Amino acid sequence: MGPMRVLLISSNTERINMVTLPLGLGFVAAATRRAGHEVSVVDALREPDPVLAIQRSIAAFEPNVIGISVRNIDDQARDAPRFLLAQVQPLVEACRASSHAPIVLGGAGFSVFPEAALRYLGADLGVQGDGEVVFPELLRRLEEGKDPHGLAGVHVRGRNPGPEPSFSERLDSLPQWDEALQAAADPAVSELWVPVQTRRGCPNDCSYCATAHIQGRRIRIRPVGEVADHVARLAGLGYRRLYFVDNSFNIPEPYALDLCGALRRCGAGLEWRCILYPQDLREELAAAMAEAGCVEVSLGFESGSLPVLREMGKRFTPEDVRDVSDRLSAHGIRRMGFLLLGGPGETRETVEESLAFAASLRLDALRVTVGIRIYPGTKLARRAVTEGLLRPQDDLLLPRFYLAPGLEPWIHDRVAALR
Repeated sequence: MGPMRVLLISSNTERINMVTLPLGLGFVAAATRRAGHEVSVVDALREPDPVLAIQRSIAAFEPNVIGISVRNIDDQARDAPRFLLAQVQPLVEACRASSHAPIVLGGAGFSVFPEAALRYLGADLGVQGDGEVVFPELLRRLEEGKDPHGLAGVHVRGRNPGPEPSFSERLDSLPQWDEALQAAADPAVSELWVPVQTRRGCPNDCSYCATAHIQGRRIRIRPVGEVADHVARLAGLGYRRLYFVDNSFNIPEPYALDLCGALRRCGAGLEWRCILYPQDLREELAAAMAEAGCVEVSLGFESGSLPVLREMGKRFTPEDVRDVSDRLSAHGIRRMGFLLLGGPGETRETVEESLAFAASLRLDALRVTVGIRIYPGTKLARRAVTEGLLRPQDDLLLPRFYLAPGLEPWIHDRVAALR
């Protein structure tokens, strides 16, 4: 059997806060092309009728394998949660009705709920871990007629989970861009911030976070020179706004400093955003970020109460957050703050403490969320079971939230008054 024809579908149809590009799917597309296969891409976000687009693509391309990227399971809104996985179901059904090709799920959302998502959507296979590595190997096995069960990071519907996903030691062998991304990204769209990823993995122990399921706990980096070359290519294509989607741009700090130096050498005119862990932002790095074109930072400090931060597993204090915020402000970098209210240990007093703290920072924007989405395998999930809020067998695919007792309905009125 020769090269396979692979149809890749980005199922996301949400424009949450910004214009999004299917970055992860683009990585997998590039790796699949690199492995010698033909690739066609459907981006549901940019199709007026995604089902029709899929049907037409299948008819024209006749794929041997279909991959579907699942970005979000739900919108994490406790009051009226939207179960976004339900929007993927018609896409899977369209593939099944139009093709006999095996359907493979992947993406960040899938990686948190691999078994439950496979059951719900009725797909054949799923890929967890670094998709650029696992998916081409899965294709090789399918091409050779071998059983894919037992391949690390691969899930087969109806069979016991195989080996845990493995993660690449470094990112320098993995692609950064694909023609499908360029086709979806118009440099003239002012709302577009082109995503760039330089690091994967998170060693922090936030009690509610599922990032380790998606990227692993160990930080893995892409060589600074490769990132700079990629940014220069993007600039040459006309893109002037970038969004570094790394979990924590300032970790590790030496890498962040080197990267800022490389970005500064890419030339003037670039603007970029990033996410910071609000601790230990030294003056040298803050200045380097501003000089390299950083114009906005997301600060997910989540609470202004030290006991609540400790319950969340945060390593920083409110004083750390203030120092970071002030340092960014002094360099003219916009600060978008995030509060996550209602977790373990939260009381009316700590809510008021957090709101007063956030107001004192004089942020450029603040987003307040009430209730914490519970993800499987997290400390918060184990606590919810201990407190009788969940059963041990709950798969949590349908959104469940933690809200400390004694806060309702007061907390909703209090947060509504901020708007």
